[in-house]
Amino acid sequence: MCGIVGYVGPRQATDVILEGLRRLEYRGYDSAGIAVVHATEAGGTISSDKRAGKLANLEKSMATTPLAESGTGIGHTRWATHGPPNDRNAHPHLGSTGRVALVHNGILENFDALRVELERAGHDLISDTDTEVAAHLLERELTAGADLTTAMQRTCSRLRGAFTLVAIDALDPSRVVAARRNSPLVVGLGDGENFLGSDVAAFIEHTREALELGQDQVVTITADSVSITGFDGAPSEGRGYHVDWDLSAAEKDGFDWFMRKEIFEQPRAVADSLLGRRTSSGALHLDEMRLSEQELRDVDKIIIVACGTAFYAGMVAKYAIEHWTRVPVEVELASEFRYRDPILTSDTLVVAISQSGETADTLQALRHARAQRSRVLAICNTNGSTIPRESDAVIYTHAGPEIGVASTKGFLTQLVACLLLALYLAQVKGTRYGDEVTQVLDQLEQMPEHIESVLAAADQIYELAAAHTDAKTVLFLGRHAGYPIALEGALKLKEIAYLHAEGFAAGELKHGPIALLEEGLPVLCVVPPRDRDQLHDKMLSGIQEVRARGARTICIAEEGDTAIAPYADVLISLPKVPVLLQPLVAAIPLQLFACELATLLGHDVDQPRNLAKSVTVE
Repeated sequence: MCGIVGYVGPRQATDVILEGLRRLEYRGYDSAGIAVVHATEAGGTISSDKRAGKLANLEKSMATTPLAESGTGIGHTRWATHGPPNDRNAHPHLGSTGRVALVHNGILENFDALRVELERAGHDLISDTDTEVAAHLLERELTAGADLTTAMQRTCSRLRGAFTLVAIDALDPSRVVAARRNSPLVVGLGDGENFLGSDVAAFIEHTREALELGQDQVVTITADSVSITGFDGAPSEGRGYHVDWDLSAAEKDGFDWFMRKEIFEQPRAVADSLLGRRTSSGALHLDEMRLSEQELRDVDKIIIVACGTAFYAGMVAKYAIEHWTRVPVEVELASEFRYRDPILTSDTLVVAISQSGETADTLQALRHARAQRSRVLAICNTNGSTIPRESDAVIYTHAGPEIGVASTKGFLTQLVACLLLALYLAQVKGTRYGDEVTQVLDQLEQMPEHIESVLAAADQIYELAAAHTDAKTVLFLGRHAGYPIALEGALKLKEIAYLHAEGFAAGELKHGPIALLEEGLPVLCVVPPRDRDQLHDKMLSGIQEVRARGARTICIAEEGDTAIAPYADVLISLPKVPVLLQPLVAAIPLQLFACELATLLGHDVDQPRNLAKSVTVE
């Protein structure tokens, strides 16, 4: 998500930090800011500037009103989560007296309660962000007599969620202090200078010696030292390593493509998308839900509109919503929606899914629905974009910026948002008991670990791709929630490998597509879990039909599926998960397969021909 830079040393901090922020632009952002400590006889003062938009806006402002000269500072590029992307919400944020400046990546789940506490104590918070709460808490500890390191430890002990915090103290110009929990932070080890960054791209021009921080650690850097503790103050250590790749690769954390990097970021992306979704009593809570419970109870039909990959996420949503709520759901291609004169009423909920929030077809579908008095809920990754702004409610996916044109972590987090919506509707309508909702939430929170286990077996998928570089056609089969995953797998192969690929519902094979089968044709089969006996048996029949005609069966099935094994030329194992959650793990082998095959064929994986990341024209 956001980019962070920290520096202590002999150079001008503003130059080092701007340089680092430029290298982190690939992460995506909507505002930028810098704060430095200027030493004075009285101790020091903080000089800061922050601007919405690109770095050029910040640089223009600083050219007019330069920051004080300093060798100590912090910088940030923000991807908005709490509050729109404007100057007021940009980082750094200051404490109530301006003694402390702080930048932050991640989400603080309990910021509402902390904000109320601070306001009752007389603090005036001026932004919409969760970050400003941490700045005020930190400064309060400093005012009480703690040094910056101790203040950071005490502040972190009060925070819930995922965060990287980096701060400076006006009265201590010699140090920068940072902390991390479930959010990346690395230290750059220089000669008479030290650096902090959300990844090594922030400082790789100056040093390739890095220190990786562990979970729940606080790091203090000065020009000549680095010290690490736990949140409890106990001494701790980081893991040192040498960065042996170039700047371009460093921006990709050593991966050859942003797409591959984003595939491997999916455990964290899914975890981020689940943060803050429960109340203190354990009930499911969607803090961006601006529709009342009564309005949701009145909904008698749901129409999901989306394009491309998002459309397939909507297909999975249909299975979940109808199963958990018994409300009928239609899934529509946004480009076709308004032209067929759909039946819409004030009791129709239209769900618009778009990673960018600017997809033109989906935006026009949304506007048509609102003109017909229907309520609209957006599922989106981009805070402040047009589709969320024009919707009645929004579920943000919190995937972070996605650079590769072919969506990966954007898709998985859309699936999570769709499942959360289905569960929330079931909770509001009373079609599922509270313990049933809790059980599914517990299962969802285990998904990042399951996704990690699939990624750990990536080499098997790479070998599979290497064996199919001469393929001209690849077919994908699935049933139930596996059918949209088959469609998504085929789309990925078309997008980046430029191969003819088709996805089918396995039961439809005998109604025409079976004519395509021939000797050696690769057919990837997404097999339902065995706890859905009828689905599983029907899929097994389809696989046998494929084998009988000489095609090559590549089966993606849950581990221990002994019934499928005899009929699979290649068997890829998935963790055992419920059928409605299986898309979250089943999609990953197909993403890896497409990425590796496109690489072996010599294509530009991140920027495939004829495609754009966001389609803003109809």
